[in-house]
Amino acid sequence: MATRALIFDFDGTLADTEAAVLRSWQEMFTGHGLELPLDVWHTVIGTQNTAATMVKLLAEQAEDVDPETLHPAMCARVHELLAEDGPREGVLDYLDEAATRGLPLGVASSSSGTWVHGQLARLGLAARFTAVETGDRHKPKPDPDTYLAALRTLGVTAEEALAFEDSPHGVSAAKAAGITTIAVPNPITATLDFAKADLVLPSFTTTPLSTLLQQFGT
Repeated sequence: MATRALIFDFDGTLADTEAAVLRSWQEMFTGHGLELPLDVWHTVIGTQNTAATMVKLLAEQAEDVDPETLHPAMCARVHELLAEDGPREGVLDYLDEAATRGLPLGVASSSSGTWVHGQLARLGLAARFTAVETGDRHKPKPDPDTYLAALRTLGVTAEEALAFEDSPHGVSAAKAAGITTIAVPNPITATLDFAKADLVLPSFTTTPLSTLLQQFGT
């Protein structure tokens, strides 16, 4: 069946925001004389549990941790780190090719709408996406709800869409929605298990979108 729409995860997929988030939490832990365990970090990538898990872990291991100020301080640091960052390399080529072909675009993210809409605006990408479905409006990944909502908004079936993800939790969500899913790991997620993905790409620059559309039905 022909591909009629593309749906992207946001954090780590359209933009490498996960690197900034990880660095900010690592700095928080280091500031308390601790090291953030990456094995724990990997269990929450692509979900809505990152901040809660990190705050709980830090509070269990360090004294004088104030959760009320910890998360806002982390968020401020993330915005500082991201100020000059753009989309992941090759993403704009994909979006331009989709526009040329008349393929509508969606975002399915476990993050909040405030975060995703704000970052899309910062990157100058907001107008490109017809659907932006987020974890504060739908059940977050690995549940398929954000993807199912994106399909409804875009007016396509699961068989008519391609999903792009950077985390195993995200791949599980897209596959649970019945969508052909392409994993494009970032440096933080590259070592994780993407066995559920239909295809794994090292980056968006290695394979043009036109090749994927030929491979998966267009």
